Amino acid sequence: MAKDEEYLQSVIPKRIQLFESYKAEQIAHLRSISGDPIKVTLPDHDGIVKEGKKWETTPLDIAKELPNRLASNALISQVDGVLWDMSRPLEGDCQLKIFTFESDEGRDTFWHSSAHILGQALEQTYGCKLCIGPCTTRGEGFYYDGFYGELGLNDDHFDRIVSEAKKAVTEKQPFERVEVSRKQALEMFSENKFKVEIISDLPEDKTITVYRCGPLVDLCRGPHIPNTAFVKAIACLKASAAYWRGNKDRESLQRVYGISYPDQKRLKEYIALLEEAKKYDHRELGKKQELFFFHPLSPGSCFFLPHGTRITEKLMAFIRTKYRKRGYLEVTTPNIYNMQLWETSGHAANYKENMFVFDIEKQEFGLKPMNCPGHCLIFDNRNFHSLYADFGVLHRNEASGALTGLTRVRRFQQDDAHIFCRESQIKEEVKSVLEFINYAYDVFGFTFELKLSTRPEKYLGDLETWDKAEKALEDALNEFGKPWHINEADGAFYGPKIDISVSDAMKRKFQCATLQLDFQLPQRFNLTYSAEDETKRERPVMIHRAVLGSVERMFAILLEHYKGKWPFWLSPRQAIVCPISSKSQDYGQQIREAQLAQYNYILVVGEEEANNGKVSVRVRDKQEHSVKTIPDLLKHFKQEVEAFH
Repeated sequence: MAKDEEYLQSVIPKRIQLFESYKAEQIAHLRSISGDPIKVTLPDHDGIVKEGKKWETTPLDIAKELPNRLASNALISQVDGVLWDMSRPLEGDCQLKIFTFESDEGRDTFWHSSAHILGQALEQTYGCKLCIGPCTTRGEGFYYDGFYGELGLNDDHFDRIVSEAKKAVTEKQPFERVEVSRKQALEMFSENKFKVEIISDLPEDKTITVYRCGPLVDLCRGPHIPNTAFVKAIACLKASAAYWRGNKDRESLQRVYGISYPDQKRLKEYIALLEEAKKYDHRELGKKQELFFFHPLSPGSCFFLPHGTRITEKLMAFIRTKYRKRGYLEVTTPNIYNMQLWETSGHAANYKENMFVFDIEKQEFGLKPMNCPGHCLIFDNRNFHSLYADFGVLHRNEASGALTGLTRVRRFQQDDAHIFCRESQIKEEVKSVLEFINYAYDVFGFTFELKLSTRPEKYLGDLETWDKAEKALEDALNEFGKPWHINEADGAFYGPKIDISVSDAMKRKFQCATLQLDFQLPQRFNLTYSAEDETKRERPVMIHRAVLGSVERMFAILLEHYKGKWPFWLSPRQAIVCPISSKSQDYGQQIREAQLAQYNYILVVGEEEANNGKVSVRVRDKQEHSVKTIPDLLKHFKQEVEAFH
């Protein structure tokens, strides 16, 4: 596809001209109202207070007064809990935090801004119609979707795209922000039907923001880093097809994924980690070790082979053993429910497109995509404080293009549990779940990070209940003792939550465990229990929790984390006996095959060992051998399993 020069020549100058005129108007307006003194408190700098001027002083101005060259490394700020451009004037007395690339806020903003640099390169190179360009939800990198007509992008296009992106970096283009009306936004993006659709779907009273960097003028809520020069290293990772708004019946788009860093060293390290990860892709290891496979007759549903099933059973047994000690009651619930259940829970209105729905005797039923509504029915039947655990099979109607090995499937199991408790019990229950997660992840060799996601802009329930719940979660986190961070306004609409992200041996982050408070479902199902004053009924709080998360996804993460070398307690191939005799010609071949199959122990039995009731023990990846009696070997195996080695 040739570059659409006509499109570029018509839209780029027009957008820039409109942007600059709106910017000039806003600057003139701010100058007319600025000047009143304000106090800026910096909680991360011993609470010091700086003086400034309303509608004039920026976070960057404040950063310049702080030590350790903060201003030169500052990417983004936070004003009273709201992320804020470094160059955006402050609007009154406030609490100000400033972030660099070393923070989640800094990294996410850095990658979001890098998506705009990528978008600029794509638009300038191909004249495409840009759609959306966020940082990725997995916490590393970014992508930009665009409409290219018949063109399909691939690796061969990457050098040209990166070259154009580097040009934007060299030009040190500032990220500039203006606020526009709906009418102004529609005029600015009238030639791009995708942007027009986004604008048209925004609430009437929504403040619409537009950002410019160089020739790119883009609809975006921001915020962004100060300028493009911060992005010292950028690369394209892959290109794939996507659908507009994820709808297979809509326009086919091209998605380009990228990664960027403030220096070349970190980019090289990241690319090296990617290459390392490719060698241990769970899909390839799963084939080699004969653990699982997929079949087109049941897309997104895994066939676990005998050795793979051993692992899933051990993972679930590991969790079950802890259930008994921690007071969980395991239950079994139906796979199919009448849609009335999902109407009560709210899933019919908000999740139906992700469900498998069908008719039985002229009534609509659905396969369960989660266990929580069923557990509400159990509580309603029993009416007292309980911890219900369920390994029931779940089904979610994921788009076929989104299915990815074991990490994105349609049929899966979770170590799902729901705790029904009083408000006064939240702290202790949450602390207990955190201790459970810590124990399990320590066994797996994971490190993890904790974030408290607080009340969002749109929420259910009253402020007092939210404040109590957030305080209970804060207290639980503080008593738990590990570092944690606030994730302002990122809770679910039905309750605050604790986000847990694990890091594996290759430093990749994954979201596995769940810890979520829910005020909504107990209300929707009208759940109550007898209060201490038995003449009264009270509504319980529901806590959703999982430690493994999806068993299938955890299987994939562990397979790659261990690089195919399962620890003894979890291994599907713990030990193999290799008999040798004077007649054996293939002893060496047996050993090599056992090593390639990743047996933890190879037990060699020759004539001497057979006569003495002993075995020669070879340990995977170790040079030394030892000779053990059968009872001693079995005792050693038992100790290894008990120690989770």
